[in-house]
Parts: sequence; C-alpha cells; structure tokens
Amino acid sequence: MSALVAIVEDDPDQARNYSDALEHRGFQVSSYSSRIQAIEGFRKDPPDVAILDVVLGSEFDGGFDLFKNIQEFIPDLPVIFLSSRADEIDQVFGLRLGAWDYQTKPVSLTLLAERVNVLLKIKEARTFDQSTSRIEQIQHGDLRIDTKRMLVSWKEEKLVFTVTECSLLTAIVKANEGAVHYDELAAITKQTVVTNNTINTHIRHMRQKFKVIDPHFNSITNVHGTGYRWTPD
Repeated sequence: MSALVAIVEDDPDQARNYSDALEHRGFQVSSYSSRIQAIEGFRKDPPDVAILDVVLGSEFDGGFDLFKNIQEFIPDLPVIFLSSRADEIDQVFGLRLGAWDYQTKPVSLTLLAERVNVLLKIKEARTFDQSTSRIEQIQHGDLRIDTKRMLVSWKEEKLVFTVTECSLLTAIVKANEGAVHYDELAAITKQTVVTNNTINTHIRHMRQKFKVIDPHFNSITNVHGTGYRWTPD
C-alpha cells in the first residue's frame, strides 16, 4: 500500500495543487483545513508524512500548535512546514520544534513530492534494526554522520538534526577542510529563496545543538564572504 501523506492547508486551491502533485506520484493523500480537523483525522488515520501550513485560518501559529499536538501521539511523524512566512525566526522556531523540514511558498510541486519521498526513505531507514540495515557513515574525529538515516552524533551522543541540517553538515565535512560556498549550501537546502543569512541561521542552529554537548565546540567555521568549512579541533 502506498504511503499516506496528510496536508493541512486552509487555502483549498493550494491544498488541491499539493494533493494532485502527490497523488500523481502515487501517494495517498488526506487533506484538512484546520488544526482541530487535522487532530481528529490524524488520530483516526495516522499519516506517514504530514505537510503543515503555519497559518491556519485565524490561528497565526496554527501549524506550530498542531505539530505540538500531534507529537503527543505520533512522536516520530516526519513533518514539513510549508508557509509563506519566510522570516528566519519562523524557520528556526519550526525546526527547533523538531520538524524535519521547512519550505517557503511558493514551492515547486515537483520538489515538494520529492521531499516527501526522501523523508519516507529516511523514516524507513531509521526503523530498521541497526544490525540488519546498511549503514553509510562519515567518521571525522568525534563526529559521526549516518548519511542513510540522516543521524548525527558528537562524542558518542546523538544530536537531533533536521534533514536540511544533516545535508549541510555532510557537505561541509566532505569538503575535507575546504570551504563550501554559500551558493552550494543554498542549493543543498532545495528551498525556493535562500539568502546567505538563511544559511547562517541554519549554521547557528547547528552550532547550538553541538554546544549543548560540548560548550567549546568550534569546528564549523565561517570563511568570510565565501561560506563555511569544517575545522577539526
């Protein structure tokens, strides 16, 4: 049976566009227009992936609130926030909540369907027993990245990274201490509009996660006007 993707979007035209694109790729789709409706629907028919608009009707942070609600009964649900609110503070807040991705409108329907497909593959890889799954890892000192399951650990402690953050970190580490340009990092995020400040925000958020484990972490360094490089301690 094909995966079920839930769309929570209060604009019926946009909801239909997303639904058509996903159904064309072979996914089942359930659509909801409000937070309350979505909670009831998710309880009855849990989706495999959810796409949440941030603003839902009169609820300015409806998507964020919905995410908190569904975390209580589907804690491992891959969630993509999709919103016209492109402010970095909103993106950072959404990612800190634990969303797997945050895409700003307008978004390519082809890209959206591909992001859903990628999240499903990562979810599947994470559910496999480690002894039976094929693990693809990058080891760099105290850093370990499982590139198949999109998992990161530092000094043997797991970090909760979004898919985008893990992809950015992988590119930086793979450069072998060479600088990765802002344009390359922007392409990795696969978002419609990405500025240098957007990348800086992602990096700042990643550093904060490392520093929870290691307050002296300083391995992701900025190359002024160019981008970022991985500098081993």
